[in-house]
Amino acid sequence: MSGLESPAGPDELRELVREVLRDVLPTLAGATPRPEPVRLGTDEELHAFVLHLLRLADNPERRRDILDGRLRFTLGSAAARATPATTPPASPPASPPIIRRVDKGAVTERAVIAAAAAGARLVLGPRAMLTPLARDKARALGVHVEKER
Repeated sequence: MSGLESPAGPDELRELVREVLRDVLPTLAGATPRPEPVRLGTDEELHAFVLHLLRLADNPERRRDILDGRLRFTLGSAAARATPATTPPASPPASPPIIRRVDKGAVTERAVIAAAAAGARLVLGPRAMLTPLARDKARALGVHVEKER
């Protein structure tokens, strides 16, 4: 093995693949990513957006995307912006949080993606395990994962 570097560990290899994909995918798509629409008509919506942004910033990759302009936000609806300041928009009734519970087994990326699509958080029982890729996906998508003891 003279002159050759030692093989990279799984975490280093995973990070290298992510880096390459980050660089190549936008070029292959031929377009910049579409901005994420945000509706800021009430204090509650503003608070929810700030919490969402903080969750995204927990993930170093998503934080870099935000800072570099790859992840952008735009105001969602013109109706929300056109509402006069004297009449505050009616806030929708607060819906109870959606919880997806997994009592045992491996929780994969697919389960995290489904929870994100439903706007749910994951609660893992004592016999459930979150895979490393699922953990990364949860961070990227802002899915809250809670492990019970």
